[in-house]
Amino acid sequence: MAVAEAGGAGGGGAAAWRGGFGRLWSAAAVSRFGDALTGTALPLLAHALTADPLLIALVTACGFAPWLLFGLVGGAVADRVDQRRAMWAVDVLRGLLMGGFALAVAAGAARIGLLLALAFALTTLQTLFDNAATALLPAVVPKEALTSANARLMTAQQVAGRFVGGPLAPALIGVGLALPFAADAATYLLAAALVASLRTGAPPRPPAAPGRTLRREVAAGLRALWRDGVLRWFCCSVALGNTGIGALIAELVVIVKDRLGAGDHGYAAVTTAYGAGTVLGGLLAARIAARAGGQLRTVLLAGAAQTVVLVVFGTVRALWPAALALGLFGLAGTVWNVLETTVVQQRAPEGMLGRTSAAFRTVSLAGTPLGALLGGAAAVALGPGSPALLAAALLGLGTLVLIPALRRGERAPSASGRLPSPAPDSPAGAGGAPTAF
Repeated sequence: MAVAEAGGAGGGGAAAWRGGFGRLWSAAAVSRFGDALTGTALPLLAHALTADPLLIALVTACGFAPWLLFGLVGGAVADRVDQRRAMWAVDVLRGLLMGGFALAVAAGAARIGLLLALAFALTTLQTLFDNAATALLPAVVPKEALTSANARLMTAQQVAGRFVGGPLAPALIGVGLALPFAADAATYLLAAALVASLRTGAPPRPPAAPGRTLRREVAAGLRALWRDGVLRWFCCSVALGNTGIGALIAELVVIVKDRLGAGDHGYAAVTTAYGAGTVLGGLLAARIAARAGGQLRTVLLAGAAQTVVLVVFGTVRALWPAALALGLFGLAGTVWNVLETTVVQQRAPEGMLGRTSAAFRTVSLAGTPLGALLGGAAAVALGPGSPALLAAALLGLGTLVLIPALRRGERAPSASGRLPSPAPDSPAGAGGAPTAF
């Protein structure tokens, strides 16, 4: 279905808690809580096992690489299977893996190689889970409530991760280093039970066709992304923005400690302000979209706001203005993320949401590691404030790239309100007529 741009309504409706959304929301919050525990404990464990910065960095790299390697395949698989079953099966498997890892940590048998393997395996499974979740949501809530539903999901995840799981992790580590991983294993199993209890039909999938292969379906998802002008320009915009955000993430601690002269508490204050902004953005995203006159217009405004506050963040030398700037950056970023997800869900061809969203996510994330390297180089050559200014420049450029998408989104949609579903193996018709911190 086309973006509700000309009509001006971005929010449309609210997601009802009944009918499965409440369970899906609870599963997302529980799972993010567990992820926050592991996300805090895993780097600390890596540091305890090795003093080699390269090996410690490899743990993060192994947690990112599967998106580039398997993200497209995960989207194709998500379109082939029952998304609900795929999600709970993946969570059960992740729970078992994490439980086994917790036992290894408790027994003193954890080694850096095991951490690398765990990070890679968990994210590989996540490529299927996230694509299936994106494809399942439109079957759980009506189309006019997608913006509200995405906002509630992202807000719950931010609160559970940043304000519950993150602060609790050090306390659990004090009791025992294995405890956060054991708790994460339990959250995976609880989330699996919540998703398995959903009683909703799966979104429609195209019928099987002769010669249907994962390779052709992955290619069909890429073509669907390319041939929809709104999604194509939107994806280019997000890719540029993520390159900038990669630069910011890589050097955030350098900016706070070296440029602002703040210590660990200052770093915590800045990241907490960012987290508070993300929660507020999730709460306000649907209302802002409705008042701004449409989804793409709102995203354009959010990108402009992020650009401005990053310039402030990269130029001020006092902690609290910097924290306020990063809080506003988090607010605008969550509004962007909510509406980005909604636009993909609305514009993907019938039966191809998993593949289209996987293509969008994979392409848009491709520049993030490059941005991290550019941020490091900028900090060495130009000083600790330059990565934020580099990020601002790339986000500003990405925002300008949104203008063609906005113009295309304002054109009249198809009569059915949804892009047509092409034959999955047709070489001519596969497309119809990708968290800052």
